[in-house]
Amino acid sequence: MDRTTPVAHPWWRDAVIYQVYPRSWADSDGDGIGDLPGITSRLEHLAALGVDALWLSPFYRSPQHDAGYDVADFRDVDPLFGTLADADRLVERAHELGLRVIVDVVPNHTSEEHRWFQEALASPPGSAARARYLFRDGRGDGSEPPNNWPSMFGGPAWSRVTEADGSAGQWYLHLFDASQPDLDWNRPEVREELESVLRFWLDRGVDGFRIDVAHGLVKAPGLPDTDLTLDPLRDPTGLQPMWDQPGVHDIYRSWRRLVDEYAVEGEDADRVLCAEAWVEPAEALARYVRPDELHQSFNFSFLLTPWRADALRTSITESLAQAGAVGAPQTWVLSNHDVVRHASRLGRADATEVVVTTGIGADDPQPDAALGLRRARAATALMLALPGSAYLYQGEELGLPDATRLPDDVRQDPTWERSGHAERGRDGCRVPVPWEAELPSLGFGPGDDPWLPQPPEFAALAVDRQSGASDSTLELYRTLLRERRDRRLGVRALSWLDLADDVVAFDSAGEGGTVRVVANLGAAPIDLPAGFGVIVASGPLDDGRLPPDMTVWLRPAG
Repeated sequence: MDRTTPVAHPWWRDAVIYQVYPRSWADSDGDGIGDLPGITSRLEHLAALGVDALWLSPFYRSPQHDAGYDVADFRDVDPLFGTLADADRLVERAHELGLRVIVDVVPNHTSEEHRWFQEALASPPGSAARARYLFRDGRGDGSEPPNNWPSMFGGPAWSRVTEADGSAGQWYLHLFDASQPDLDWNRPEVREELESVLRFWLDRGVDGFRIDVAHGLVKAPGLPDTDLTLDPLRDPTGLQPMWDQPGVHDIYRSWRRLVDEYAVEGEDADRVLCAEAWVEPAEALARYVRPDELHQSFNFSFLLTPWRADALRTSITESLAQAGAVGAPQTWVLSNHDVVRHASRLGRADATEVVVTTGIGADDPQPDAALGLRRARAATALMLALPGSAYLYQGEELGLPDATRLPDDVRQDPTWERSGHAERGRDGCRVPVPWEAELPSLGFGPGDDPWLPQPPEFAALAVDRQSGASDSTLELYRTLLRERRDRRLGVRALSWLDLADDVVAFDSAGEGGTVRVVANLGAAPIDLPAGFGVIVASGPLDDGRLPPDMTVWLRPAG
């Protein structure tokens, strides 16, 4: 990758960014948990795959109650993952390979072990230390939570503290686990601290940040009760008082000014900001990527679209229109560390009607693995042809399914316990990557006991089994990414084609000629358009016809 391309088209507008979940990527020391040296040792895989950047989920010092999203020290690496020197070496090696590095920042909350929260617990109500968080007196005689907000991990979003004299005291807000107290972003000290954290990592060479819970930093004044009949995570009416409050945009304007200071004039060296914002409708999400705010925001509406042609056409059209209205590129994503992998989601019997993102257990209806993989390959081929930027989740290039038969006694996601075992949680999509089929833990590390057990089917999907196999999912990804880059598909214009009700088809026009993309979501094979040759197909064609649940990229013949 050329890091000095003209800034007329910044790198992030059509980048393909690969998410690495550190504890599940590669284990260098045999403790069963992935680490930064392990990541560095496997970076050549990403260079060969053809992505532009990697995004690292948290590796900061943490008690690991929520897999590192409970940060105790934003300026240090947890010994579980290595050292600051290891982080520096990772960034250095990635840059040597032409890969940019984006890191997670978790600004909504800290760990309960963060020095600020420990100071708050040791300080009285009304103190400056408590003002950094959202401490409140309880209702009535103080024994009831201050409001009815639910935690995203189950149960109430409030926990009561015991004061220094042993009495039952105030309550603190935690929209997630009780070990993750929410910060009060109305306090200047909080804003200054997180901006200092951004500078710390930018000064160490990182190329940007993915912002966890970007829509949650500011809460409605007075912390009013919420309407519990609405989805507390994704409320399309905009009425939830804990999400998408206007004040978040002032924060991101300030952050944009900060990261712009690190851009290098005359080089394609923008530092980028990407929001994890579960916000609907699309117009509300677009506000996060206005020219003076963030560069990107994840397009979860696309991820949540059922496997149906009309739904996909609508989702893509609306997504492009809303991002285009503010001059931003759209992003596309099908899997991440919080949802069921799309190779399993799309194999469910109800995949054409709904999208199930919560975990699947051994006692639940099991996805059709072959159908799911066929659709996953087709969905990826469709996604990578769209204009804008794309995010991949580790292992999807191997066609990894969710581990849907994990024993319940190995689950570590706090959602499992806080929901009273009603929600399986996210462990199924976080199982360690298989690298070499004949090695201990499938090459994940030198030991036989990874932090989550790898299902038997992972062996056949290991990197060494797929590399060089022309029909493998890994080689399909390599081909798609190479053709996407060579043909600049991420910066082209899309125009829809009306071929059939069960077909998603469009022309991608740009320098070098038209690329026609056809995805068959119907029940029978369809004829390919006349006068075109195949660039790449997500699976084998049927005597020149496109089978169900497959996608093909075409070029004009001759």
